[in-house]
This record gives sequence, structure tokens and C-alpha cells, in this order.
Amino acid sequence: MRLIKNISPSTFHSLLLPSLDALTFFAWGIVLFKYWLTGEIRLLIHPNYIGLVMVTGGVLLFLGCLKSFQIYENQKRKKHQEKVMQHVTLFPVGWSSFFLLGTAILGLLIPPKVLGSDIALQRGIRETLPVTENQPEAFRVNVKAEDRSLIDWIKTINAYPEPDAYQGEKVKVRGFVIQKEQLPENYFLLAQFIITCCAIDAYPVALPVKIANSDQQYKNDTWLEVEGEMMSERLAFMTATDLESQEKRQVVIGAETITEIPTPRNPYGF
Repeated sequence: MRLIKNISPSTFHSLLLPSLDALTFFAWGIVLFKYWLTGEIRLLIHPNYIGLVMVTGGVLLFLGCLKSFQIYENQKRKKHQEKVMQHVTLFPVGWSSFFLLGTAILGLLIPPKVLGSDIALQRGIRETLPVTENQPEAFRVNVKAEDRSLIDWIKTINAYPEPDAYQGEKVKVRGFVIQKEQLPENYFLLAQFIITCCAIDAYPVALPVKIANSDQQYKNDTWLEVEGEMMSERLAFMTATDLESQEKRQVVIGAETITEIPTPRNPYGF
């Protein structure tokens, strides 16, 4: 602290603040490229926008280089002004750069996590696609029943919401487990997040799974591959806000084989 107090205003404004800005540009550029190289960017943003993020990372690195060159030139030519024009800011000068730099450092040290059951329950679980939100990728009508993913089944049911129409169809899907108190002991939800832009707007969709042995319990967030047949059952209606609890007929996966799998590299649907 004593060292900081001994720094003259001229040095602070002509060297330290610009250096902090340059470091911030470099740090955020490195963060974006680190997410891209490790594949973690898929946990944060829709694949359609990854190219834009990479361009942004390149621009930030360029700005960092440009800022560093300006600092070098200023120091080389000794063009420092003791009196610096000030502008009104909400926080003291330099705080915003410190905050952004600190956030970037946290981004380098703390890896992003896959959205799970706790976030799904907070945001509300859907069994159909919301009409008011952007629709995911185009519905593929030619996909065979046994080749449909969980998201494909949600799209299919959304297009034709008649549970009895899918009775007996083969199903093989992957998703993570959500246990809900409203469901009987031999049921759980198999869920997946759909991401339209970034992880902030991701929303969960799920289908109930019926198992023969109620003693077999699967923990929340466990990723499973479930094979079986579609059924029609009367279960508690899942609302997006979980404020209603009424039974209705809906599509249920009658599980025949359940296999625990590792979390996929691309855990979200689109």
C-alpha cells in the first residue's frame, strides 16, 4: 500500500492504468481461446456463435498488443503529462479494469460446469417446447423412433401431443436424472438442456422414465442411456413453474435397459 501511495499521478495515469487495460485485453482474449481449445466453450454458448466468440478473442488480443505498443511509445518518448484530464465515473479510476481483469483470472482458474438438476428445477422443467421462445433446430420428421435423441422425442411430442400415438415405439435416449417428489418411487425424469444462444437462456426438457424395480434409485445429475418402449401413463402434470400439481395423460419411457454413462462432451441440445 505504501508503494502505491508513493506512485505519482503522472506515473499512475501514463503507465499503470494503460498497462492494466492491456493486461485486461490480453486476459480476456486468452480466456476465450482457452475455452475454445479445451472445448469448454460448448458449455457456454451455442455452436453457431463460436466463430463470433473467436473473432472477439482475436480482437481483444490485438487491442492488447496495440495498447502495449502505445505504452512503449509513450515511455520511449517520455510524453507524460502531470495534469491529466479527468472524467466523471461511478467508481474510482482503474476499478473497472481491476474488476474485468479479476473476472478473467477467475475464468482461467475455474472451469465452467455443466448445467444440472438444481438449475433445471429452478428454471422449471418442460415436457414440450415453449411457444414464446426461439425454436431449436428444424424438426426432423424422417428420424426413426429408435434413433431419436431425447430432444428429437420432445420435438415429436411437441408437434403431435397425443401420448397414445407413441405407444409401443422403441426408444433409446440419453440424459441426466432428476428426481421429483411428485413422481412415484419407480419413476424419475430423464432431462437435457436446450440452448438457443448461451447457457443463461438454456431451458430443460424432460420425459418421465418408468423402471420395474423401485429399489433401484439413480442420483440426480447421473447421465444414463435408457432403452425401452414408449408408454402412456397418468402422472402429475409438470409445469414450467411447478406451481400446479394435477394428473394428466402423458408419454412415459418404459425402461428395459438402463446404462450409466459419462457426461457427454456436448451435453446440450439445440
